[in-house]
Amino acid sequence: MNIRSSGSKLGFSSAVRLCIASLMLSGCGGSGATTTIVIPPTVNSYSTSFPLTENPISESGHWTNGKTNGLDWGNVQTTPGLAFGTNFGNFADSTAILTGSWGANQMAQATVHSVNQTDSVYEEVELRLRSTISAHNITGYEINFRCSKTGNAYSQIVRWNGALGNFTYLSAKDGAQYGVTDKDVVKATIVGSVITVYLNGVQINQATDTTYTAGNPGMGFYSSGVSGINANYGFTTFHAEDGLTSTQ
Repeated sequence: MNIRSSGSKLGFSSAVRLCIASLMLSGCGGSGATTTIVIPPTVNSYSTSFPLTENPISESGHWTNGKTNGLDWGNVQTTPGLAFGTNFGNFADSTAILTGSWGANQMAQATVHSVNQTDSVYEEVELRLRSTISAHNITGYEINFRCSKTGNAYSQIVRWNGALGNFTYLSAKDGAQYGVTDKDVVKATIVGSVITVYLNGVQINQATDTTYTAGNPGMGFYSSGVSGINANYGFTTFHAEDGLTSTQ
């Protein structure tokens, strides 16, 4: 198991294929008895509580960013204990994607920070799956949640098609039960072509799409309506891993 904690890399490699070792035992179970030991596949894992002050987020090179690397979007920045966006409007969501080689079946999970919630502004926290960032191009899947607990709240599964503002809604759920508030835990998984969304451990949304079969997990933030409120909402923790065998 590869684990990176608080932005620190303790051991990371590409996912390892299932390894089966056979041991020939003697004396116990009779001569020639065979025991098969199944070693589970290595899982890439990254966890952080954002201990640094960084703009853009790097954590020793573990993140790529929407402005620095993608040019047309916003970066994600951090202060100790909080990651949040830097943009305002125009679909230029602040975006950060983990670096490295990740397996296709993956998950991302985060703890929400949200204060001064109001329906006069749009504040979204976002998880990213199978995503890539390059100059003028971001692809992958965005799972967003509005920071609201009124009837105007929502959660959406969105496919990003590359260029700024080019996206496709795969599923949209509206209502207070789909919005988030402070300390809520959001999670999204992708296994095969199935994207599943959870809020505080309860499944709230699901969609199927076959467009992207590779890419990395990450996070994003979006706001519109009032500028200068980016630090009012964000994530206090983030965790991602691959090697999933089910949507759970």
